[in-house]
Amino acid sequence: MNAAIGVEAISDEEAVKRVLAGETSIFEVLMRRYNQRLFRAARAILGDDEDAQDAVQEAYLNAYRSLRQFEGRAKFSTWLTRIAVNEALARLRFNKKFVELEAISSGEEKDMATSNLNPEEEANRRALGRVLESAIDSLPESYRSVFMLREVEGMSTAETADCLDMSEDAVKVRLHRARALMRKEIYQQTGAATASAFIFLGKRCDRMVASVMERIESHKAG
Repeated sequence: MNAAIGVEAISDEEAVKRVLAGETSIFEVLMRRYNQRLFRAARAILGDDEDAQDAVQEAYLNAYRSLRQFEGRAKFSTWLTRIAVNEALARLRFNKKFVELEAISSGEEKDMATSNLNPEEEANRRALGRVLESAIDSLPESYRSVFMLREVEGMSTAETADCLDMSEDAVKVRLHRARALMRKEIYQQTGAATASAFIFLGKRCDRMVASVMERIESHKAG
């Protein structure tokens, strides 16, 4: 096994320890591990791709600066998602706006595994993903955040409650209402494609990582 694979396989806790010990480059492993989750969480709140990317980038910088405050009482992924949620909520309060969902370009999806799909199946998968994204965007923000974390990202009720600072009962109620607001047939048709919604991979992931690492180096130098 080569060194790169070994680094990617380390636990979150070990990665945090190594970053705090001076291996700043290891922070990239954590970003690539949670880029999609944080993007989806911020996107659910802000309703816009560009705003979500800005929020996630700032969340990573906040997390890096506060890394010594991570005490391990919650999962690192939950702690990190909470930071992204708070950053997104702060931006929403400051400049609340909603725009149409940006189309995902085919070039940005080249890194997705599609070798087992023929062109027609791949086109159908993308179409279903867009239908699901549109349906999620139609939800009120308070329901959309819960739906995104629970159904799209697959977080547990407890993790979602912790990230959104609400009770588990509230998470369950909002998830139930979110499902009811979406047309039943759309939800059934796109249920299997849930994991393909709001993809944050490829070039966008690379740009995010490069930008944050550059700002971290500037922070260290300062």
